Amino acid sequence: MLTPEEEALREQDAARLAERLAASSPAPAESPAPMLPVAQLYLRDVPLLRPPGQADLLQILWCPYEHEPDYKPATALFWRSAAEVGDVLAAPPEPYEADCPGYVPEPCLLAPEETTEYPNSLDLSPELQRMLEDWTRWQAAGADVDSSYAEYPLDFYFTHLGNAPGWKVGGWPPWGRTDPYPRYCSVCEARMVPLLTIASWEWGGDGGWVPQEDQAQAARSHWAGQDPSQPTGVEVGSTDNMQIDVCPTSPEHPHTDLIQ
Repeated sequence: MLTPEEEALREQDAARLAERLAASSPAPAESPAPMLPVAQLYLRDVPLLRPPGQADLLQILWCPYEHEPDYKPATALFWRSAAEVGDVLAAPPEPYEADCPGYVPEPCLLAPEETTEYPNSLDLSPELQRMLEDWTRWQAAGADVDSSYAEYPLDFYFTHLGNAPGWKVGGWPPWGRTDPYPRYCSVCEARMVPLLTIASWEWGGDGGWVPQEDQAQAARSHWAGQDPSQPTGVEVGSTDNMQIDVCPTSPEHPHTDLIQ
């Protein structure tokens, strides 16, 4: 059940989207819906990208409608050479409508930052999980762990070390809706690897993983304005993540996406 503040924020988002859609030209009944830009990544900023040929730019788009059978936006990946990009639209096409406000990203700039994360606890073997649940091991290792985690030390791992939240390239998958399971390329059957996590939130309510420059703003009530943990305005699923995986042998092979 939503709080009055949450309900008010959702109404504001819906009104803002309605204004944006009203400003767009109505689409003919049989016109295709324009796909919306979700992320644009340059190789110079994200060196771990593996583009084909001379490409150094990755553009990720999606359709702001839910598509069967999984009822999520359909995604498309485009690898390009930035030097060969000619005419640039001053403003990308606006959708004529969308299934929800969270499918229409707010324009913003990325500030890529390399960080170290450990696997989701679901990706760990039962033996490793038992080790992390042993408080004496944390103490013996001299780890700076709040004693409030003494009863459930695995919670500390989950909150502060394992599986960084937010938008990220590469890293570990944010399992949650399902248990971990491998995904394979439909062309060469290689095991797929994470490319991009499209997140509903940059960090959780516990405050873990908040960038240093955002900590002061995050400590204040986010109802005073736009939530600093949701700068893109994107919300997939029930405040979940969309995980995009690609084939490690060829970026030209079909990608897959999954809500988690």
